[in-house]
Order: sequence, then structure tokens, then C-alpha cells
Amino acid sequence: MKLLLVEDEPKLSEYLRKGLGEEGFVVDAALNGVDGLHMASVNDYDLIILDGNLPGIDGLAVLAALRQGQQTRQTPVLMLTARVQVEDRVRGLQGGADDYVLKPFAFSELVARIHVLLRRAQGSRAGGGEA
Repeated sequence: MKLLLVEDEPKLSEYLRKGLGEEGFVVDAALNGVDGLHMASVNDYDLIILDGNLPGIDGLAVLAALRQGQQTRQTPVLMLTARVQVEDRVRGLQGGADDYVLKPFAFSELVARIHVLLRRAQGSRAGGGEA
């Protein structure tokens, strides 16, 4: 499974790339929203992990652009963010995020949520989408 990680903190990005790689995922990474949007438009990803606080274009704007893109509108998006306000999470979910993980997070929970989203997406593509 191929993932796109859009995270502006280089140390966290590298930690996640390495850890998710050890879990069997192929992970491409972008350090800002512009690069993330470009990568998502030229590559096929099974899931996108998106930081909510990005320089320039913030995570919610990136999410909106992903949901408008022909290639990315159905790609599961997991928001990984320090935005702890309920209103921020609600806006993200209403904007098309499939799940949220708050920073700081447990790596094992992140991996479990990724697997759940990928299973759901595979079920939808196979015609067994949820009601």
C-alpha cells in the first residue's frame, strides 16, 4: 500500500516514514501543502496522512483541494493534527476527512486507524461500500 504523508515537521515526518515503512507501507512525504497537492495529483496513493497545521496552505485547504481533484476525491484522508478543538475536527470531517488522530499520538493507534481506512476503501472499491 502506498501512502502520502504531508507533514511539515521534518523529524516527525522521518519518524513516520521509517515506522510506516517497517509496517510494510511505501511512504512518500511532502513538507508542505503545495508539494503534497502536486504529489497527490501525479501519483496514485491508497491513503493520505495530512497535518492540519501546514505553512502556506493549511491542512483544511489542502483537504478541500484533494476532495475537488478527480484523482484524489475518493482517496481516504487521515488528519494528523495538534488542533484539539472540537470545532476544528468537525470542520475537517465535514470537509471530507475520513478520520482524525490528535498529536501527540500512539504509533500503534495510527497504524490501526490506517488499516481500518484502507479496509473500508477496499470494500468500497469492490462494491461492498457501507450504507
